[in-house]
Amino acid sequence: MGNIPKRKMVDTDNIVDPMLPLPYQVERVRKDTYDTFTVELKSADGKRQFPFEAGQFNMVYVFGVGEVPISISGDPSRPEVLVHTIRAVGLVTEAMRKLRPKDLVGVRGPFGNHWPMEEAEGNDVVIVAGGIGLAPLRPALYHIISHREKYGRIFLLHGARTPDDLLFMKEIERWRGRSVMEIHVTVDRALGNWGGNVGVVTTLIPKAGFDPVNTVAMVCGPEIMMRFTVLDLRGQGLETSKIYVSMERNMKCGIGLCGHCQFGPTFICKDGPIFSFDQIQGMFAKREI
Repeated sequence: MGNIPKRKMVDTDNIVDPMLPLPYQVERVRKDTYDTFTVELKSADGKRQFPFEAGQFNMVYVFGVGEVPISISGDPSRPEVLVHTIRAVGLVTEAMRKLRPKDLVGVRGPFGNHWPMEEAEGNDVVIVAGGIGLAPLRPALYHIISHREKYGRIFLLHGARTPDDLLFMKEIERWRGRSVMEIHVTVDRALGNWGGNVGVVTTLIPKAGFDPVNTVAMVCGPEIMMRFTVLDLRGQGLETSKIYVSMERNMKCGIGLCGHCQFGPTFICKDGPIFSFDQIQGMFAKREI
């Protein structure tokens, strides 16, 4: 196959006012792990839908506290429900963990580009997720499952620090039972009665028997995990133009105005957060960037 064509960027001009949060009501808050939870939102008037592409993010505002960028982790085919899976790591996300049904939050978005779902059609797809990195990849998995006939073999490789850090395991087991994809899960440290793979997520890559000529990879997790994942995928023969990574970091405004997320000549929020690795490999490992 030739190089995969670049995706079109999402046109934020179609958003009525990208700096104006719209009111959304909390429908449900579910605890996923000891520090991670999922919030389901619906528009305050109960009528507005929220169409988005797999890989996009929102700016979510807790009134009186502040706002943070959060990837959308729900099903793109269900735009009436807005789903965010969040790790409580700061003032705003800690406040989000305390949300209850009928509470209101503000939402701006959706922002950013998306995973290469159309470009991946006809190919095998390798999805590599480290920890909460599975949340931004989950909409891509929903899309693939809904359009299963358009893709070749699907490999989900999911790793976390411990069994307690693994996300969406009930859902993963349902997918495994339906045989819609090949799934491998690992943990860095085995605890309790864990009987599965032990090791970093890159140790799972040799288990995925994909054809590098006809494969697209989507990767999300800590930057060091993505760096070694890219190295191992390239070692398996995959071209950098077919490896996509999510570079969510330092985003503040969502529309490229504040400059917090500048990454060399690009802005993560406006030009990303999804990049093919050949676009960013010259900057990826430089600490000063």
